[in-house]
Amino acid sequence: MTDNQLTHEIIGAAIEVHRVLGPGLLESAYEECLTRELTLRNIKFERQKPLPVVYKEVKLDCGYRLDFLVEGRVVLELKAVESLAPIHEAIMLTYLRLSGCKIGLLINFHVEVLKNGLRRFVL
Repeated sequence: MTDNQLTHEIIGAAIEVHRVLGPGLLESAYEECLTRELTLRNIKFERQKPLPVVYKEVKLDCGYRLDFLVEGRVVLELKAVESLAPIHEAIMLTYLRLSGCKIGLLINFHVEVLKNGLRRFVL
């Protein structure tokens, strides 16, 4: 599956979760449901994947975690906030840099139409 196909599948799964639940829940609820939806679609992922910070060639566990690492190549960060802020985008870019991944999806479920809460990042 190409990167574009994979991100399309992930977005489809997120849209399905949003269609069923709607906006207004906690991020943890969307994470649980997206876990189920990705599993139903046979998409491999790691959830709450630890992300070490490498400082002067030493890996440091600073408590950072990716919400999802999908197929070992797409960082998926979920939010349930009034609106995405520049800091959310900066965090995603940092996660991509630290993880070595090239593609990330930032999804905010606290919107009426999910396409308005989607941001795709490519390094």
